Amino acid sequence: MNLKELTIKQAHGLLENKEVSSVELTREFLNNVKERDGDIHAFLSLTEEEAIEQAKKVDGRIAKGEPVEMLAGIPAAIKDNILIRGAKATAASKILENYIAPYDATVIKKLKEEEAVFIGKTNLDEFAMGSSTENSGFGPTKNPVDLERVPGGSSGGSAAAVKAGFCVYALGSDTGGSIRQPASFCGVVGFKPTYGAVSRHGLIAMASSLDQIGPITKNVEDAAIVFKAICGSDELDSTSIHRDYGDFTKPLDIEELKIGVPREYFTHGLDSEVEKSIKSIIAKLGKEGAKIKEISLPYSEWALAAYYIIMPAEVSANLARFDGMKYGYSRLRQGFGGQAKIQNLLDTYLESRQDGFGDEVRRRIMLGTYILSAGYYDAYYKRAQKVRRLVKNDFDRAFKDVDVILTPTTPSTAFKFGEKTSNPLSMYLADIYTVSVNLAGVPAISLPSGEINGLPAQAGLPVGLQLIGKNFDDIKLLQIAKLTETVIKEKQHA
Repeated sequence: MNLKELTIKQAHGLLENKEVSSVELTREFLNNVKERDGDIHAFLSLTEEEAIEQAKKVDGRIAKGEPVEMLAGIPAAIKDNILIRGAKATAASKILENYIAPYDATVIKKLKEEEAVFIGKTNLDEFAMGSSTENSGFGPTKNPVDLERVPGGSSGGSAAAVKAGFCVYALGSDTGGSIRQPASFCGVVGFKPTYGAVSRHGLIAMASSLDQIGPITKNVEDAAIVFKAICGSDELDSTSIHRDYGDFTKPLDIEELKIGVPREYFTHGLDSEVEKSIKSIIAKLGKEGAKIKEISLPYSEWALAAYYIIMPAEVSANLARFDGMKYGYSRLRQGFGGQAKIQNLLDTYLESRQDGFGDEVRRRIMLGTYILSAGYYDAYYKRAQKVRRLVKNDFDRAFKDVDVILTPTTPSTAFKFGEKTSNPLSMYLADIYTVSVNLAGVPAISLPSGEINGLPAQAGLPVGLQLIGKNFDDIKLLQIAKLTETVIKEKQHA
């Protein structure tokens, strides 16, 4: 039995039947990390002692015949911008290199109530700013499918950890595709819930009106299990909402399913092999009885531009707190020859932020500060917010006629290291199919639709298919994703 390939449901069954203990399961994953993560660098830190201690508690309860929750005793990895009390929380930035979280994020509290086991914190683009995990202050993560290629970003460490068999599932955060894009590149499932479905309390903020925590898993069923565990309202996050999402296990009839395919997502810029893979799944869904309808999302053309105005503006405001005074890195406290530059409070701010932040973070702070400056606020930020409303209206109109929208997750498969770093604009284009979802606040999921077979240079690389649902229709979206997952598997085995 290969424990590293277990899904949540499979692992839970083995634990309940006492075929394996949580300690054995946890040690298996930790040993795998120690043996192989030197090549991949999915983790920034391990919480080994705490993980084994929690696993022993779960084993004790099972030994007594007590019922345990579905996630009890099952090893998980957590993106290092989500706080776990007593553990490092670096956001992959030198400015927070030695920061220890003083409290648990709400999602961590909820998972602790489920008696989950956390084996460590995963790598990411610094402060979640990037699409490749090349921007980490502690070195890039490699794609387990092909070590010469990026795993995507910013939740690249979490996606790589799931794909490599370092954990059963992981948590990531998604601001413009940061769960779905790495899931696509690594060939796993990544789910971004509706904005407000999951509390953001304890997530190190990047862009507060866009950020959302969600699961990265091996299949859709696992994504639903984790979502049900972490969703719900939270008095510490005023944007979170309580809602009854319904039953994921309720059967869905494919012949009653109406799928919208936006013409704007199948134009120039889409890799021909990716397009071929996605269209083959669309054809298969139609053959199985789903109603396929071409739709239009006309303002999606402007979504990327609006996103890269709104996001850096919020980044500029959120990262103002890292000033070298209250916590994190401070040039004033270093004393390594830099003291001569520190003459006043402003010098402390400037020198600390210069040393502590990487290039991409500084770039977005400067862009955001400019966007919010006097004379430019109306021309840029206010106009971008109007476009955001139009993007949301596009989705609202589309969902009057269809149940779900199907698109590629990314315009290409995983690219090689250094391929896009010299030109930030080309890197930003990797988010072109994902950012509109965050602007509208709707839920979306990426699931593997197969691998490239045509071009030798891309052979074996995963392709991601994105499904987009209505606001707070998360469980129905997951049901449709499960149905689609089944159709994909049947096609692959045909």
